[in-house]
Amino acid sequence: MLVQDTSALERIAIKFIRNDTNPGESSKLYGIMCCCKHQLEIFISHEEIARSVARLASEINHDYGGKALLLIGVLKGSFVFMADLIRQLGLPVEMDFIRLSSYGAARESSGKVKVIQRLSASVKGRDVLIIEDIVDTGGTISFLLDYLKRKKPASLRLCALMDKPSRRQISVPIDYLGFTVPDKFIVGYGLDFDEKFRYLPDICFVGD
Repeated sequence: MLVQDTSALERIAIKFIRNDTNPGESSKLYGIMCCCKHQLEIFISHEEIARSVARLASEINHDYGGKALLLIGVLKGSFVFMADLIRQLGLPVEMDFIRLSSYGAARESSGKVKVIQRLSASVKGRDVLIIEDIVDTGGTISFLLDYLKRKKPASLRLCALMDKPSRRQISVPIDYLGFTVPDKFIVGYGLDFDEKFRYLPDICFVGD
């Protein structure tokens, strides 16, 4: 299915997403779409995502054993993942958010990371878990790990929905991982391309 008009695409996508008569097939109905000359192809379905989130929550619950935990979501891409994950954690959890920038409106990271929105919670002496949508070159998350380590948390770990190891330039430890993905630009489930496609329930590849 190819649609050139953005508003038309969104109406069609939302209609299919809300098709509750057969949830397992709803995502397939918009399997290949076009918006602003970019085609989308489903890579990971929302059913697969849900299973992965449940597995990650189980691992985190086991490892922290009821400890109070500070989750730090990396905006904006991680917000859907974090919302689903936190509802399956059987732990006393506090949330905070940080926003970093290295992409802008481009597909390629610029490599220059800056903090746009700082934390409001204190990190010192606390068990901290970073929630990230995707680890790409490693530059952004390496910057964040160093930034948080200077604030002296009791422990610091990383939970990432996706890892793209073929793009790695800086090695970073991922303690909890949902999926390993190939070197393609990915949107949906909170991830965007120039602020588009965050609302899609599945994870999709962006084509030309």
